[in-house]
Amino acid sequence: MIRTLVGVLGALSALFPDKIVSLFEKLAIANRSGGTVRGWVRPAIRSEGVLIAAISLLNGRAYAWLMNLTGVFGAIVFLFPDLYRRFATAFLYERPESVEWNERFRSGIRAIGVLYVFLAAKTYLERHNGT
Repeated sequence: MIRTLVGVLGALSALFPDKIVSLFEKLAIANRSGGTVRGWVRPAIRSEGVLIAAISLLNGRAYAWLMNLTGVFGAIVFLFPDLYRRFATAFLYERPESVEWNERFRSGIRAIGVLYVFLAAKTYLERHNGT
């Protein structure tokens, strides 16, 4: 079930990268006109979506690795949400100094981190319990 959900989310990212960026900015950025997303971000989201969807179809070592990486990323995001915001701003935006984060999204970042850790742990337990 999780594999299917991850695959569908990957496919949605591949098909609608503009919508993904728009949704992210709507939830996370206080001044949406403050910064411009770098030109490579949308193609990268599309490529990542294709990769995630393909890996989810395989359900082998690559999927296990993807879910382990997801769990590690989730733990980092949960523990260090401000570090994530600084990194994401510098990495994703052309003028990072002009981007203002929505302070309420800090809780959202942590919730995403918890969700990622949960999904990775559930997938790990399913793999190792033979269910």
